[in-house]
Amino acid sequence: MDFEQIKQREYSQNRDMSISGAFPILMRKVYLWMTLALVITGFTAFGVASSPSILQWLVMNKSAFLFVAIAELALVWGLSAAINRLSLRNATLLFIAYSILNGVTMSFIFLAYTMSSIANVFFITASTFAVMAFYGYVTKTDLSSIGRICIMALIGIIIATLVNVIFLKSSGFDLIVSYIGVLVFVGLTAWDSQKIKNMLLQAPDASEQVQKFALLGALTLYLDFINIFLYLLRIFGRRED
Repeated sequence: MDFEQIKQREYSQNRDMSISGAFPILMRKVYLWMTLALVITGFTAFGVASSPSILQWLVMNKSAFLFVAIAELALVWGLSAAINRLSLRNATLLFIAYSILNGVTMSFIFLAYTMSSIANVFFITASTFAVMAFYGYVTKTDLSSIGRICIMALIGIIIATLVNVIFLKSSGFDLIVSYIGVLVFVGLTAWDSQKIKNMLLQAPDASEQVQKFALLGALTLYLDFINIFLYLLRIFGRRED
């Protein structure tokens, strides 16, 4: 073995050590950020639902509620598009701001459903999400084809939901869409988990730039969790009398 081969071997060993050292740190950050965002959303939703004055203001000012909904979309798109230009601190603040706004819009579930059914559906969601995220993490099967199918199905769900809201206004059709929505986001959870793992496995270290992509991974899994929860709530949630 000549000198160049020895250097190459040492370089490969050092790179493997840096990857193995950075990967668990980055994965912990993904799930820590996701959990933090869920906690913030939950407390915000409960806090807003517990305040009659804030709820009345949101109901009476439809433009304010519409502004919050538009701001949510703008934050998600902006965070994804500008992640390379943002500092990790600013990206994290935008993620927190999004989780707060999402909590505001989700506060109305406490008016529509009983607390016990919300709690039960949350635990069902957490269990389902954990199983599928773990499967996506450990499976050796490439889930890219499943991910593409789920993305196409998601587009179909969005179109079907708009058609139902504007034209059909059918509760039965909405229930069917909810079942399909659960399946779609369950599949996306497994795919996103695998995709995030594969991306972070290539990270040479836990630099700020890499952590920003881990933050985007946390946002993706957060959205998967929220959507599974909302669709399951439509199916199993008990309405307030």
